[in-house]
Amino acid sequence: MSKKPFHLAWFLSQGYGPKSWRSDFPGADVARWMMPDLFIDLAQGMERACFDYMIIEDSSNVPYTYKGSHDTYLKYAASAPKLDPAVLVPYLAQATKHLGLVPTLSVSEYPPYLLARLVNTLDHTTEGRIGWNCVTGSNDGAAQNYGHDMHRPHDERYDVADEFADLVTRLWEAWEPDAVVLDRENHVFADGSKVHPVNHAGKYFKVRGPLNAPRSPQGRVPICQAGGSPRGLEFASRWADTIITEGGGSAASMKAYRDGIRKRATALGRNPDDIKVLFLAHPIIDTTMAAARERQRREAAAAEEHIDMALSSMSRLTGIDFDRFDLDEPLPAHLTTNGHQSALAKWIGKTPRTLVLSYARKDGIDFTGTADHVAGVMQELMEEVGGDGFLIFNSYFDRRYVVEICDGLVPELQRRGLTRKAYAHRHLRDNLLEF
Repeated sequence: MSKKPFHLAWFLSQGYGPKSWRSDFPGADVARWMMPDLFIDLAQGMERACFDYMIIEDSSNVPYTYKGSHDTYLKYAASAPKLDPAVLVPYLAQATKHLGLVPTLSVSEYPPYLLARLVNTLDHTTEGRIGWNCVTGSNDGAAQNYGHDMHRPHDERYDVADEFADLVTRLWEAWEPDAVVLDRENHVFADGSKVHPVNHAGKYFKVRGPLNAPRSPQGRVPICQAGGSPRGLEFASRWADTIITEGGGSAASMKAYRDGIRKRATALGRNPDDIKVLFLAHPIIDTTMAAARERQRREAAAAEEHIDMALSSMSRLTGIDFDRFDLDEPLPAHLTTNGHQSALAKWIGKTPRTLVLSYARKDGIDFTGTADHVAGVMQELMEEVGGDGFLIFNSYFDRRYVVEICDGLVPELQRRGLTRKAYAHRHLRDNLLEF
């Protein structure tokens, strides 16, 4: 069996919000969910296990798509409340030394200069451990919080993102690497001839520049992206250093997705090996197969009991109120969305009830069992797919889950020579490119 190592990251699904308040193992501080403690425990566990990075998912509205009301979302703390991920980053950085930290920052919500400055600052203060999860925004409720009635059409949002990413990159690089000379004798802090305005006047943005801070340790920080639609895939192939995907739930579809990205990147003149495609995985680990299966059964039963929670999430992603449809009638083929097109495409023709149940059971590849069993599943998948690794997620995790993954599953992967046992580099970009 091949022993090509693969990458591990963590997708902090549902962002910087309440996590374990409904779990069997809630911890003592459920009312203090806004404190960084649980997330610091997670980051330290990830660093023990030598993960590449943590993405902090985000959205900035209280959704109201399902039943035209925010009640279901607030009842379950699903998609709201969420605190600002950029504020969590410094706490996680203080508690770790190597782990990459990737806040979600939307091109629909930030002006380019403000985002470039924030990310540059975070990269300086973490000594080169920052990434940017670049999203375009999809829910009109968020657009209405920023002065718009609705989001731009789906594909145009990516046109905006193309210009935005290009502009932000040029702002990050507006100071040449050796612009800061710190010459005390001649009283020269920086060489002005090595700092350049960008003077950008594009279709969507106008920015003079330069950034009012030197180039950060990584310069152009790694960009993370999750586009699944044809236009999203084109954007990701052009800009992303690492890509989040479900991959379609089988080894064949995962391989097809990764091969497609690599082909597009090559056509754009990029080295496809520079893009790390990570597949979402929701492992359920216990000391015996029977105990893990029982936990899986209970998770699915809880989700079936609260069908409205999954329907509200589907509604938020697409902007379509799934309360309109009979639970047992196939979804009509004529449905369209200005939200997540790739998600809706997979749902057409299926009944809402089947979708909720497959969502509850995390249908597709089953990462349930002992650490040894799940490590074996991951090894076989990566051998078939070719790379590049997995992105662990569990929307409402507790401290026990952190230990089961970071101190249970990962040591088994390390024993098999599949994931790193020590960090080779200081910067997130270099750790991503290590293998």
